[in-house]
Amino acid sequence: MNLQQICVLGSTGSIGENTLDVIRRHPDWFQVFALAASTQVDKMLAQIQTHQPAYAVMASEIHAAELAAKIESLNLSTQVLAGPAALVDMASHPKVDAVMAAIVGAAGLPSCMAAAAAGKKLLLANKEALVVGGRFFMDAVKKGGATLLPIDSEHSAIFQCLPEDASTWATRIKKILLTASGGPFRTREVGTFHTVTPEEACAHPNWVMGRKISVDSATMMNKALEVIEAHHLFGLPPEQIEVLIHPQSVIHSMVEFQDASVLAQLGTPDMRGPIAYGLSWPDRMESGASPLDFKALSALVFEEVDAIRFPGLSLAWDAMRATEGTTAVLNAANEVAVAAFLDRQIRFDQIALLNQEALASIQFAEPRCLEDVLEQDVRTRSWSASWVQRHGG
Repeated sequence: MNLQQICVLGSTGSIGENTLDVIRRHPDWFQVFALAASTQVDKMLAQIQTHQPAYAVMASEIHAAELAAKIESLNLSTQVLAGPAALVDMASHPKVDAVMAAIVGAAGLPSCMAAAAAGKKLLLANKEALVVGGRFFMDAVKKGGATLLPIDSEHSAIFQCLPEDASTWATRIKKILLTASGGPFRTREVGTFHTVTPEEACAHPNWVMGRKISVDSATMMNKALEVIEAHHLFGLPPEQIEVLIHPQSVIHSMVEFQDASVLAQLGTPDMRGPIAYGLSWPDRMESGASPLDFKALSALVFEEVDAIRFPGLSLAWDAMRATEGTTAVLNAANEVAVAAFLDRQIRFDQIALLNQEALASIQFAEPRCLEDVLEQDVRTRSWSASWVQRHGG
């Protein structure tokens, strides 16, 4: 069997590290062709020493030069590249079979589009590709003949519950139910949210994640973005998508069918499960995740989402029902808001407020192409940065 050549975009992040762990377990299946990261030179160097990729990409020339010098001193053969164009080149490289798209935020969209247009097996852990790119991204997947496999645990769960023939989904599905842990503040007094620190917001009770997505989990904006992602992935209208709080993170999501039957996908809260499924699809392989011990499980609890505690969640449906491209506004505003919170420029409870005011304030025409959407992304970031300056403290 020919080894699948894998490109891992965002290799030094949580998803990237878990992907490389799964790949390491299956040397007879996979070979790492390219790695890409932002600024963590030493972590990238360690990954290069282990996986010996042909290429490594860093976000800036400065970090690329630092990495290249260290590679040369160790007599390694990996070629170092830098910048957004190199990410696109690696994602669409003729020798690459599959791309793990795990770059956080809208910055990952160009490389996702390139992989889609090149017809790659695209393992999508960058939800912003769909939240920002929307139908333009899905059109690129279709036109390029790419295989799109969701890696978010919730969307992977839905995908695993559905029949392989996607043309039957619309007539079979009554609704999908995305589960949410509720994050670290599910039971915290709402009146204390203005005192939440970045350290508290990043302390997720179940999952080990990067700082941005950890904050999104604490506000449930991650779930809002996942609702938008599910809308595009599964071709469902907003009213057929629901969210439930499930603190144990054992049931990763569910599908209710027209006959009232419900299928659920269960597993331990370990991202190696959905990653292994995406890498091996349509087969299955060992992931490294621990199996569920049903005899030791506590009661599985489900709760309705508290709209006062999590005001950002409903913005997903507001954005999907508004002018196309509004979801990109929501995403851009949230990225600026989270970064400002992590930098202690605004309070935790101001994240949702910034997002709400961005949706209410930023007006634009129906986008005709992806470039129009990206213009909205830039405008929204500028507007949001000004909001932070006015309201931060």
